[in-house]
Formats: sequence, structure tokens, C-alpha cells
Amino acid sequence: RMNCELLATCTALGYLEGDTYHKEADCLESVKDLIRYLRHEDDTRDVRQQLGAGQIVQNDLLPIIIQHGQDKALFDACIRLMVNLTQPAMLCFGKVPDDPVFRHHFLQVTSHLQACKEAFASEAVFGMLSETLYTLLQLDWEQRQEEDNLLIERILLLVRNVLHVPADPCEEKKVDDDASIHDRLLWAIHMSGFDDLIKFLASAQSEQQWSMHVLEIISLMFRDQTPEALVSAGQARTAEEKHRDTQELEALREKELAAKRSRTLQRGTRHSRFGGSYVVQGLKSIGDKDVIYHRNVHNFKNYTHDMGKAVRRVPKRNRQARECKDKRRSALNVRLFLREFCVDFLENCYNRLMYLVKESLIREQTQQHDETYYLWALSFFMAFNRGNGFRADLVSETMSIRAFHYIERNITNYYEMMLTDRKEATSWSRRMHLALKAYQELLLTVNEMDRSQDESIRQSCSVIKSNIFYLMEYREIFLTLLRKYDETRQPHSYLKDLVESTHLFLRMLERYCKGRNSLMVQKKRVRRKKSRGQKKPSAAETSPEALAETWKVVEEELKASGFQLSESLTESIVPFDATSDTPLEEQRTDAMVRVQDALLIRLGPEALALLRAAREVWPEGDVFGSADVEPEEELELLKQILHANLPRSPPPEPAAEEDDDDAAELEEEELQSVQVFEKEFNFLDFIKRFSNPSVVRPYLLLLKSYSKNTPHTNHCIARMLHRLAVDLKMDAQLFQLSVFNVFNKILSDPAAAAYKELVTFAKFVLNRFFSLAAQNNKAYVELLFWKNVGAVREMTEGYGKDGEGKKPTWTEEEEEELRNLYEEHRHSEVPDIVETLLPLLSDSTRTRRQVVTQLVRMGLVDSAKELKKQKKGTQIVLWTEEQEEELQMLYEEYKDSDDVLGNIMKKHTAKRSRARVVDKLLSMGLVSERRELYKKRSRSARGTSSGKGMVYIIKESHDVPLVPLKEANEEAMDNKSFLRLLRKLGLRAPANEQETFWRIPAKISVSQLRGAAAALSPREEEPKGGEEQDGSRSPTGESQETEVVSGEQRAQALRALLLTRKRKHHSSEHTGTKSHLKQSFEFGPKKSYICNSANIRGPITLPFIP
Repeated sequence: RMNCELLATCTALGYLEGDTYHKEADCLESVKDLIRYLRHEDDTRDVRQQLGAGQIVQNDLLPIIIQHGQDKALFDACIRLMVNLTQPAMLCFGKVPDDPVFRHHFLQVTSHLQACKEAFASEAVFGMLSETLYTLLQLDWEQRQEEDNLLIERILLLVRNVLHVPADPCEEKKVDDDASIHDRLLWAIHMSGFDDLIKFLASAQSEQQWSMHVLEIISLMFRDQTPEALVSAGQARTAEEKHRDTQELEALREKELAAKRSRTLQRGTRHSRFGGSYVVQGLKSIGDKDVIYHRNVHNFKNYTHDMGKAVRRVPKRNRQARECKDKRRSALNVRLFLREFCVDFLENCYNRLMYLVKESLIREQTQQHDETYYLWALSFFMAFNRGNGFRADLVSETMSIRAFHYIERNITNYYEMMLTDRKEATSWSRRMHLALKAYQELLLTVNEMDRSQDESIRQSCSVIKSNIFYLMEYREIFLTLLRKYDETRQPHSYLKDLVESTHLFLRMLERYCKGRNSLMVQKKRVRRKKSRGQKKPSAAETSPEALAETWKVVEEELKASGFQLSESLTESIVPFDATSDTPLEEQRTDAMVRVQDALLIRLGPEALALLRAAREVWPEGDVFGSADVEPEEELELLKQILHANLPRSPPPEPAAEEDDDDAAELEEEELQSVQVFEKEFNFLDFIKRFSNPSVVRPYLLLLKSYSKNTPHTNHCIARMLHRLAVDLKMDAQLFQLSVFNVFNKILSDPAAAAYKELVTFAKFVLNRFFSLAAQNNKAYVELLFWKNVGAVREMTEGYGKDGEGKKPTWTEEEEEELRNLYEEHRHSEVPDIVETLLPLLSDSTRTRRQVVTQLVRMGLVDSAKELKKQKKGTQIVLWTEEQEEELQMLYEEYKDSDDVLGNIMKKHTAKRSRARVVDKLLSMGLVSERRELYKKRSRSARGTSSGKGMVYIIKESHDVPLVPLKEANEEAMDNKSFLRLLRKLGLRAPANEQETFWRIPAKISVSQLRGAAAALSPREEEPKGGEEQDGSRSPTGESQETEVVSGEQRAQALRALLLTRKRKHHSSEHTGTKSHLKQSFEFGPKKSYICNSANIRGPITLPFIP
């Protein structure tokens, strides 16, 4: 019953008299009122239901747009209202409601939409829509207003909504080749020319914003169609199709004749009202007596003990997934029109539209799940192109490695969502099936390209195949999908496509391998490593004998290769870590250690590649050899590196390992690292991975429906089982009762002649089984179980000896000993009683697990959890006030020491882990960063303090760079006068583009540097100029300038400067030095630099006092 306001509003629209619609004066306002009512409807969609029941679309809105389309405002309002009214019921309710009341409302809305769809199947309606859309598309972008773009989008949405309405086969009751409502709608679209506008929107450069709407409409137009049906529309049947139909008819005829013969045998010679009672000898009933059969003896063949029992209800979660609705064959004229549409679309629109849609999907400019339209279009139109005279150029946009990667990624994502989003698992399964169909079509197209007569197409095909066979993700996707198949979530049709796709891929891979002597493929290995650092080489590995043996192996390998390295190895080796905070110069020693590690594990080529790469990065000093080094010299250098005692970085905080329990647990978590490497591919080894019960079981599920499968599907099943049973000689894996049950049905099928391949294979497997059963009396028991490779080997080659692999037994004396020890120590306050008992047992080989298991078996403890090894540091959880005060006092006492945290850990009474203490110090606000608690590095200073700071002895054999730390330092390095002073002092400028900083040459001694610093320091007796300079310096500098430089040091510095001047052969060094000295006083205070070295841990402050 319609609401009064709604009824009054609908009445104010107008009325239909015959074929003429008379609109009222306030028709436009009434349409706007209806839009407003829809905006405020409740969860039951009451307004939508009332308008649908009143047939407002059929009786008012459609006649208005047909007869009063010239009224633009009214036309726009009616289109807007119809877009809302034709919105899919799934969008209105969000999902199919589970509540019965809301399910009723959902079905009501769906039925009203189906009635609307029938009204739209009119050439007049689509003629008006086409005319309006054509007029709008004629406008240039400059002339087109925002209202025009909105109207274009609303028309496309209206057509999409109408096409989306599901069919009602119970109401239509149409058969194949008859015109359904959807077919009539498609014919109206064709006759009005709307399909041509769709193709224009798909191909026009200026209309690319509508690409997603266009693809949705096209996918809904072809919803009930198959590419094979459209390809064959209007064409004579091929010989292959005729032969297939003949086989199907022959199989049906054989079944009918077999049924007739069975009925003839069951029919008695005369009628008998008494069926009779019979005793079945040898078949026991519930008791000890034989079964008494009370029915006709002719039906005894079908007797089972299950007769008369109630059928067990299968839980909903264990039921097989439902199949999607079957496809139907449309009327011939509709199929011909759609066929022509496909041809035109492929030639003019496909590549461009698919490119635009793919870009929108990648940039995430579309709505959720819009990629399913892309996957459907890819599989449908590529299949049509394959069947309609294959042309590779028509589908070039989707025929690439990028397409394979995109689909593979979507398959993986859909599978993960199917597992996590269990409520929507069915929807995710359908999307996964769609992606699998697209992947299958890509493989079929590649296979078609391989048979092309065009050489360039075959070359492109070869490139694609080499990529999909090389990469592990594409090569093993079908193996993974077969293992993960779940019949409760994935329908039977999905399994069919998966088996056929696997068969195609294996056939292509086998053919690709046969034409090559060797095939290299990419493999990925997941390595588990601990974050504690690298394992130190053991003493045996670094002993002189072991090093000599290692060098012998490495030397032979390098000489055999002629010191030539592969290009891939040379490009992959990087001797330094660009992401490390350690400067490049300090990584030189680490590179040397890496060369030594490679030699220790006998990787000669890698060590040589590292040596050559390090030589290019650090050419100075010829540490890694000179640029023109000979191979024999490289060999000798590698030998020296192998035997050298190189400094290795110790693990941080080694002394705190025992205390840092929680941190140790965190650090010792296993990390996964994926190692990618190349390996020679063996096709037979790849097939061995399919020899697994989780892979064979899906094939058996599909084989159970052999009578409904196509001949090609049955061939795919038989071929895979043949690979396992014959090629791999794993026929025993098929010795399973459920497999034999299917074989029995095939062999006893009256139409068995139509399944010759399956019959032959079934006989082969059964013969093999009975041959084995004659030798192995346990073979019949093995039928009850699925078998892996190990079980198959035991079944065919013999089982292991008795007692082999048994758990160690406990004698009565040992049990008594264990019981006495446990009773003795059970009440002692030991933290771990098992660790206490282990050394007291007479048998020292007993492990903790064996002792715990035996204690449980003897009933001394209820569960192994009671004896679980306790983790250290877990007893104390909360901090008391006294502990916090103690921690604060200890921090105040040791905050200026070199090892703050270490001293606190030693003095703190409550034993806590280092991680807990650090967290508590941070939470109490005593420290702001963890680095404040790091152990400070101690530096042993040798030498005396000169006026402005300490000069440390530099233990270096190569140049040491000067790194400016402050802004004033950088300004000094930009001053040409200061640089000339550095050059006078003997310092070297950057030699090439690999060097950034000035360097102290290795030939300058520490005494020369100290003397230069002393010579440049002003005396305390200097007049005002010096005082003014001192005033401009920092307070720290003033405190350091209290000592007077001795005359001996000044004389030594002057002698060093004199030697430097002579070495540089300058004519006026003395005058120049004074002028530079004065200039340096003008531009800034003391300049301090960091001398970086690979062998010196920590910075060395080297002051220059201008």
C-alpha cells in the first residue's frame, strides 16, 4: 500500500492516455520530490518498493523521456530519478541479507527491477537515449558544460544498471536460441545505434574518462555469452565439432541400451505379488546370523548396509561450493550482432581501452573490485580473437610479461583474502576463478603465437616463454593452486580450469625444454639467519693445515678459469655498503675481511671479484694491488689476505650477554632472507613436485565426474596421472581405495568405450597393484591411506627393519632410579628440577625431552608444561619504589662514567635485564635517548698538549683525510688563502673525483704535525693583536692555551717547515707563509677536523691554529 504523499506526488506527474502521455504543470517539481523521498528511505527501502509496485518507471518516467525529451530540465531529472530507482539491489542492501524479513525486501526490490528491465527493452527508449548521448558527444570540450558531463555519466550509469538486473529463468521459461528479456534489451541497443556510441567512447582520445563505465557496460552485454558460441555463430559446423557431437550421442546411446538390458533382466517371467525372502550367506547382519533380504532378488546387486538409514546431513561449512549459473545460447540474430561487435571492438578499441583501464587500476583511480572487469575482458576478447582467425596485433596491449605479473599478483591476493575474509569467501573465490581464466587465456594465446607463420610473432612468443619459465612465481603458480584447492570454497568449474591450465603449462614447458640442452631458471631459497652476527670461523677452519688445503682448492679453481670472471658476477659485487653510516674510507678494512671470508669458504671467483672491485674504489696506496697488476700477483695477494690476521669487529657488548636475557631473546629471533640464484632446470625433477597427495587428490575429485567432463578434461587428468605413474614410476601413489572406486565405476560403465584412455590407464594401475599385492601382503591395508614418496618407497621396496628408529627404552632399574631422584629433589627449591636430575642419572646420554616424557608416562607429573624450562628474568615484573630510587641514585652516581649502564647493572640489587633497565631509565626521564647509555670508547692519548688541543699519534700507513665538522671549518676550506697554507704545510688536495677531502700524506710524521701546530700557535707574550685574537676564541680554547710552547718545540717546527719548503721548491715560501698567517687570523677561530681511518676506532682531533 502506497504512502499518501507518494501517491499524491506520483499522481501529480501526469497520466498516460493510450500511447500519449499528458504531463501535469508541476511534473518537474514532482520528479524532484520523488528524488528527495528516495534520499530519506529507511533500511527496508520502502520508498523504492512502493514506487516499484506502482510501476512508476513503466507508466510515467519512460513515456516522459520518450515524448517530452525536448524539455531538458525534465529529461535530466527523470534520468537522475531512474538511475536511483534502477540501482542494483545488492548495492541497496550491501549484501544478500541473512535475516528473513530483509531477505523478503531484497527479493521484492529485485522483482521490481526485473519488471523495469522488461520495460526498457524498447527501441524507442534507447533511441531517445542514443540521440541525447550523440548530441552531447558532438560538443567539443570547450563547449561542454558540467551539466553535460553529468548527463553523459548518468545515461551510462542507467544503461549499466538496466543491463545488470539479473534474469528470472522461472518467469521467462526460455530455452536456448529463444529471445530472453536480456536478448531483447541487447537488440534494442543495437537497433538504436547505442552500441556504436559505446565503441566510439572506447576509442576516442577525448573521451577516456568514461573508459571504466564503457568496460562495465560491455561486460554486462556479454554476460550470458561464451567466446566459442559467438565465433561459431552463423557458420557451418567444423568436422571436429561434428565428431564431438557424434561421440556424445554414441555415449548416450550406449547408456540407454545398457539401462534397457538391465530392465529386461530384472523383469520376471510372470508377475508375483510376493517378492520373497532370502538368506545371504557369508554376509553378516548386526548379530552373528546372516542377512535376510526381503526384496526382489534381481535388485540384490544394489544392496548395501546403508539401505534404510537416514541420510547424514552435511554441515554447511563442509558442503561443496556452488557453481555459478550456466551460460545460455541467445537468439541467432543477437549472437550475430554481438559477433560483429567483438570484431569491431578488437580492431578499433581493445588495445586502447585496456591500456586506459589498466592505468586507472594501477593508479587506484577506480572503485573497489573494478579489476574484475579488466580480467573478464582480457579472457573473453583474447579467447574470441584466438577462435576468430588469430591476430596477435589486436591483443598486443595485454600480451606482455606485465599482464602475467598483474594477474599472478591478483590471484595471490584473492587467495589470501579468501582465507582471511571468511564471510565473503565465495565472492573472493569467484574473483580468483576469473583471474585464473585470464591467466589460462594468456597461456593459450602464447601457445597460439608459437604456431604462427610470422617469424617476429614467434620471436616475441619465445621472449615471453623464456620469462614465464625462468621466474619462479610464474613457474610454480599452478603447483601452489593445486595444493591449496578447497572444494568447500572453490567450485568444480574452477578445478576444471585449473587442471586444464596446468596441463597446458606443462606441455608448453616440456616442449620448450626438449629443444634445449640446458635451461637456467631462477630459484628462491628462504634462508633463516640469526641477528647475532656472523659465525666466527672455528679453530679447525683457521689452522695452518686447513688454510693450506683451502688455498690449494681456491688456486686450482682460479687457474682453471684463467682468472676470467662472469659479467653477472662482476656487476653484482659491491665492495662497500652505501647505506652504512660508516664512511667509505673506514670500510676498506671491512672489504679486506670480506675477501678473506670468501676465501675461507672456498669461493675463489667471488674473492677475486671483490678484490678487483675494491681496487677500483680504493686505488690509493695500492692496498688491493696496483692498477696494472698481473694475475700471478693477484694470486699472491689473495694468498696473503687468506693467511693475514685481519682485525674483525667484535659483537657489541659481549660481556653483557648473560644479563641481557630479554634482549637476547629478541635478537635471537630467526629472520628470513630470500636468496635468489640460478639453477639448471630439469623437467622430470619439476614433475616430481606434483607427486604429492595434496596434488593428486584434486585430480581424483575431478575424475569422479568423468561422465560429465569434456573429453579434453579427461585427457588432462589421464595425462597428469600417467606422468606420475609411468614417467616417475610412482604408480603406488594411486593405490588408494577412493581411486580404485572411481576406476571400478569407469570399467563397469556401459559407455566405457567413450573413455578408452581412462579405461586403459585404470587397467594398467590395477595390474600393477595386484602384481605388488602378490609380493607385499600389507598392500591391501595400504589402500586405506594416501601415501607420500617415502611411504611409496617403503611399500614397493620393503619396510624398515623392526626396531629401526624406535625411541630409546627405559629399563626397570632406570625407571626406579629416576623415581627415587625425583622424589628426593621434588621439594627442593631448585629452579629447574630436570636440569638437576640430568647429571645424576647413570645414563648420561639421556636428553631433557626423554626425561620429561618418562616422568609424564610414569605419572610423576601430570603434564610436561609443569616442567617447562623457565626463562630468566621473568619472575620480576613490577618495579618497586625502592628499586626506582636505587636506580635513580645509581644513575646520578655513574652518569659521567664511561660505561653508565654497565656500572648500574653491576651495582643494582634487583637483577634485571639490560633492556628492562634501559626502558625504565627512559620512562623515568633520566635519559632522553638510548645512545646516552652507550659505552664510551676510550682513547689512549700519547703526546703532550700544545696550546690549543691534543695531537694524537696516528698509527697509519696511508693518507688520512681531514673532514670539516663545523660551519666555520667548511668556510675555511672554501678560503683560497687557507688552502694555500695547507699546501705549504705539505697537505695534499683531493687527487680525483673519488676523493672529497684534503689528506695528510703518510710521509708526514706526527712530530712534524705537532711542530707545525706549535709554530702556528701565538705566544702569550704577543702584543694586543694576540690578545684580541684570544678574545675571539672560545673559553675552551683559552683554558687550553695556558702552557707556553717551549723553544725546542718551536725550533723543531721551524726545521719541519724548512724541509717542507725545500721539498716543494717554492721561491718565496717565508713571505707567503706570513701573509697567509695574517689572513688566517682574520677569518675565524681554531679549525678542528676529524682524521678518518679504517684501522682507528673513533675520530682523531687534529687542530690547526691559524
